[in-house]
Amino acid sequence: MTTHSPYAAAADLRHQFAGSVLTPDDPGYDAARAIFNAMIDRRPALIAQCTNTADVRAALAFADRTGLEVAVRGGGHSVAGASLTEGGLVVDLRRMNSITIDSDARTAVVEGGATWSDFDRACQPHGLGTTGGRVSSTGVAGLTLGGGSGWFERKFGLACDSLLAVDLVTADGVEIRASEDEHQDLFWALHGGGGNFGVATRLTFRLHPLPVTSLALLFWEAERGPEVLAAYRGLVVPGVTEDLGGAIIYLTAPPEEFVPAELQGKRSVACIGIYAGTADELRDVLAPMLALQPDGVLLTEMPYCDIQCALDDPPGLRNYWSGEHLVALPDEALRRIDEQGMSMPCPTASQYLLLPWGGAVTAGARNWPQPHRDAEWVVHPFGLWEDAADDAYGISWVRNTIAAMRPFSTGAVYLNFIGDEGMDRVIAGYGQENYARLAAVKLEYDPRNVFHLYHNIHPAAAARRS
Repeated sequence: MTTHSPYAAAADLRHQFAGSVLTPDDPGYDAARAIFNAMIDRRPALIAQCTNTADVRAALAFADRTGLEVAVRGGGHSVAGASLTEGGLVVDLRRMNSITIDSDARTAVVEGGATWSDFDRACQPHGLGTTGGRVSSTGVAGLTLGGGSGWFERKFGLACDSLLAVDLVTADGVEIRASEDEHQDLFWALHGGGGNFGVATRLTFRLHPLPVTSLALLFWEAERGPEVLAAYRGLVVPGVTEDLGGAIIYLTAPPEEFVPAELQGKRSVACIGIYAGTADELRDVLAPMLALQPDGVLLTEMPYCDIQCALDDPPGLRNYWSGEHLVALPDEALRRIDEQGMSMPCPTASQYLLLPWGGAVTAGARNWPQPHRDAEWVVHPFGLWEDAADDAYGISWVRNTIAAMRPFSTGAVYLNFIGDEGMDRVIAGYGQENYARLAAVKLEYDPRNVFHLYHNIHPAAAARRS
């Protein structure tokens, strides 16, 4: 229970804090509270800009004394706004972003505030990498703890599949290392259970050889969507094309040199190809797509760290996302994907992605909390726009798009792709059995439900079960 103003008490936190503590009256406060989704506008009482684990412990102890709600910020990309709280305390990890690469052991030790841009650029000189976020400013910790979908998931699995250990600070300030040998139930839960269990201050990853990578961007007029979708469906063959990541995407064509002027600013359909190999190899793999004579073509070898930021979405837009796993991709499903792609708000930064799963994503389904990873395809409507006046149309487009795909859905969802869609959707992300197991881990490590702003796993669910 709060017994005094947190603004006045901030001086106590500053006294024991190596980093900075910002209140609403401080310069830099508004910039520090801005997150990727401009639709989320909350004013925390304090932003604790941590520089080390001791700062994290001090911030959590202060929140406990004052009764402030806790949000944890890494990259700030949670579409639901999990990294920001109204009137509470933000544990801001962005100053904790160091990365140590051991090229001989093929491991990376990453602090909890690092982004995927930090990670990829540290790995690049060593010819190593792993599955990372499709937007380079996404936080490593948030994406990984929520599962970690990315371009090379079919080759390396989700980001969490390469996770070797997590150093965590619990709500009570206890420092824990979770791995295959220590706190195994917690380690299992951290492979998709999100930020429900504590503050991840350090993550250790297994790295994979990735010496050469290539990028292809192929653009067509949107009216050619049906034939582009059909060709892509035939291209992605389980067991054959795991080196290929990418998507079919409906979007507003960008003003790039390789995009014809008459297509720029208009609704288009594109094939994204991300390949672990040379440009010539990628050209051969994408031959069925190139045979459709795209209007715009970029196909080149490119360092992985540059590929990872080549398709970044701008911050500061209004965001509303969702997703759905698909049982199959029959002709009727393709027809509906095209129909919703053609109704997408345009011109905006909105996108509608059809993503191939399978490969290593499926292989990891047996081990971790997200059991529904055997889906071969995922749809991801990604609404982004500038003007609040467009909220109603943008949100309804995303919801209608998901509703249109429900007949083909497994019923599951990858939670990093969605905002607040209710507890039924959270449970759908894990399945009832895994949700109950996650709740038992939650009861052990966060029984007071301090960390509840992610898609919440409530400890009471374990208490009811027992």
